[in-house]
Amino acid sequence: MSLFRTHISRHKLLFILAPLLTLCGAVGEVLLPRMIADLINHGIAASDMAYVRRQGLAMLGLVALLVLLSVLGALCAAKVSVLFSSGIRRDVFAKIQEFSFANIDSFHTGSLVTRLTNDVAQIQQFTMQMLRMGIRSPAHLLGALVMAFSINVRLALVILVVTPVLAVLIAVIIRAALPRFARMQSRIDQVNALLQEAMTNVRVIKSFVRGDYEKARFDSANLELQEASLDANRIMLLQRPTMTLAMDLTTVAVVWFGGSLIIGGRMPGGDLTAFITYVTQILTSLNMLSNILVTSSRAIVSANRISEIVETKVDLNDDYAARKELAVSQGSVEFRDVSFRYYKRSRNPVLSHVSFSIAPGQTVGLLGSTGSGKTTLTQMIPRLLDPDQGSILVDGVDVRDYSLQNLRGGVAMVLQNNLLFSGSIAENLAWGSEHATPEEMARAAEYAQIHQFISDLPDGYDTELEQGGVNLSGGQKQRLCIARALLKSPKILILDDSTSAVDTATEARIRRHLADSLPDTTKIIIAQRVTSVIDADKILVLNDGMLVGEGSHRELLASNTVYREIYYSQVKKEEAMA
Repeated sequence: MSLFRTHISRHKLLFILAPLLTLCGAVGEVLLPRMIADLINHGIAASDMAYVRRQGLAMLGLVALLVLLSVLGALCAAKVSVLFSSGIRRDVFAKIQEFSFANIDSFHTGSLVTRLTNDVAQIQQFTMQMLRMGIRSPAHLLGALVMAFSINVRLALVILVVTPVLAVLIAVIIRAALPRFARMQSRIDQVNALLQEAMTNVRVIKSFVRGDYEKARFDSANLELQEASLDANRIMLLQRPTMTLAMDLTTVAVVWFGGSLIIGGRMPGGDLTAFITYVTQILTSLNMLSNILVTSSRAIVSANRISEIVETKVDLNDDYAARKELAVSQGSVEFRDVSFRYYKRSRNPVLSHVSFSIAPGQTVGLLGSTGSGKTTLTQMIPRLLDPDQGSILVDGVDVRDYSLQNLRGGVAMVLQNNLLFSGSIAENLAWGSEHATPEEMARAAEYAQIHQFISDLPDGYDTELEQGGVNLSGGQKQRLCIARALLKSPKILILDDSTSAVDTATEARIRRHLADSLPDTTKIIIAQRVTSVIDADKILVLNDGMLVGEGSHRELLASNTVYREIYYSQVKKEEAMA
């Protein structure tokens, strides 16, 4: 809960001012019925119009002050609740940005979205309610009880009979509600996850005509959320009629006994009016407190879910990096006996005892069948993953000794899945270099063979891309991602099958430009086509997570069975297609 304490202290002035204004207003509201009673008893009953005027003006002044205090208190509470929740949302999002792939997978994306939106909204609502009703209701309750006893002790005992009974009933209701609200939030997670998946993959759903299947999946999750919500709210529905019944019965009892006291001449009429008002204030305060407890039960669940994120130990960080100031300067890469498992208990590692070295400026091809560990291997260079065994060195330094920012700043990756963001083409290219000039963007696009396409668009580099770049073809997205990586001017460039959607002639031009424009950059190219890496300085061949070949195209063709099989299978396929 340290996150919440931090943000409370950050806005402590507003956290003090909002309840203070509300408390002052509550004191005034408690005094008002007493002034009405005096107006009736000493002014109207005695036909003293001067007293009525004086008391009336005093009451008008008090009401005006109460309105002012109420408005100021509400403004302060609204402002601080928004600032408080906004700060929490910002810090939680920043924490998620530090997560490793394993951390993200442990929560699932839909759940993280729910926690950043719905759960933070619950915290905001509770904060707002606490700063107003959480102060006002107890002040009303205590003040009205004191005033009620000051008017008539015997009549006030009626309230003391009802209050403990209501408190017990509310406690029972809240205790039953807590696990139900937790279950409801988890169902919201499930619905959000399905929504995100369906919206992201809508084109796949349509192409496979699986709309009915997805509707059924969503209906099932939605029904579970509906049942969980009804179950939680069913418990809370008991609260309102219980409070209403208690208020009505208490008011009837007070009027019954108070009326007999007035008839017997033992209580002025104005005092009974004030007493009924105080009874209403007391019971309304109890009702408000029960509502706060209802909100708090949801807020507690949400706070725990948010704390789970904040307190998660990030299993990939640079806390123990020995040389955080060091930056990648040359681009050499060395793997020493590296092994890796995605699932720690798995018997079959994704990579097993892999060792090789790459000199600065070399172009290295990486070949292997699907699932042989090519992508996993390259993701270890910028520490998107850490090995279970062995070490990876960049410029002769273990990658775990760099700061993540400096290490990843020297490495550019064009991923297998070409990810673009909503915004303009220029804004997407600026991910490679935030301050890139239009000329630099155009040059990078030229090298990636995408400049002419962009120039032919009506808005050129200012053309807006839809989410994920869905208004571009696969080849266009790949080339934009390559241009984005080139703008980074990296010391190590990793291309993960990033020209698979590009024709061979365009791919050859891209390779030539890469060689010419980045002569000192180490280039690691994962490819399915041997022709994509045939001119590389070195080719690494992976098979079932093991390095089974290393050398030039001619060396491997002469000595490596796996490489020979890949090469001749592709040559025969091309001959058959011709």
